[in-house]
Amino acid sequence: MVSTVTNTDVKQKDVDQAVVVAVTFAAVFEPETEDGSSIYRFGVALPLVQVLQRVNERLLEKNPAEHQLFDVILITTESWQQQQNSSIINSTRHHGLEVGRFCFSTEEDYIEGLMQNNVQLFLTTDGNEALQATQQGVPSALLDTNWVSCPSEQLRVLFCEKAIIQLNMGSTEASKKSAQNFLAHLGQMKQKFGVFDSPLCFTLVTSHGGKDNCCCALKSLRSLGVSVDEAYCLGGAPHGPILSLLRPHFLLSDGFSLLEG
Repeated sequence: MVSTVTNTDVKQKDVDQAVVVAVTFAAVFEPETEDGSSIYRFGVALPLVQVLQRVNERLLEKNPAEHQLFDVILITTESWQQQQNSSIINSTRHHGLEVGRFCFSTEEDYIEGLMQNNVQLFLTTDGNEALQATQQGVPSALLDTNWVSCPSEQLRVLFCEKAIIQLNMGSTEASKKSAQNFLAHLGQMKQKFGVFDSPLCFTLVTSHGGKDNCCCALKSLRSLGVSVDEAYCLGGAPHGPILSLLRPHFLLSDGFSLLEG
């Protein structure tokens, strides 16, 4: 049974304008607690959650009445996690994370939890979870557990044809429309800042097809109001070197961002 708990330590976001991002417990925390306590060690997604907070801070610095902010939800996707609600809430407080809500669900009903909370982007380290959510109309991205982004003042998003998981195979019309809406929100946030002082950094990487393919992808993004800071055409070269250089917080594949048009 899905249970959503509001974090009373955090000012709640405007439900009509906030961009709701759900991150799994397994991405934010390690399953082990710190020595002699009930506090979980932080995981691969901690820098991501922190930089989402930083983007919100920058938006509010620019306009104190701003309502288009990231609303972060921490969601459990396994039964044993659901039973650790007190430890999870305390761990979030201990690490200073601005999580607006906690959604306690299991592997059987986490999709229901995503839908109940109107999640616009689901971030997980589990490929099956990402695929299942996408098939049910919730745009999702897979976080790579092999490397952790360093603390940053910018949210770095990489648009990539051949991202870690090929979500286009499971995309539905509902998820495609939701993905486009999410990208439009990102573009609107970025437009509120200048070229050199934005807390959001977007990069496009195309694998094949030469510069024409890259230009087509750029046009598709621009049609959604998304302007990229950098674009790379790899011409069949491997992604590894450019990923290690750019160190994005997450990647959005063509199945998510619809770069193919």
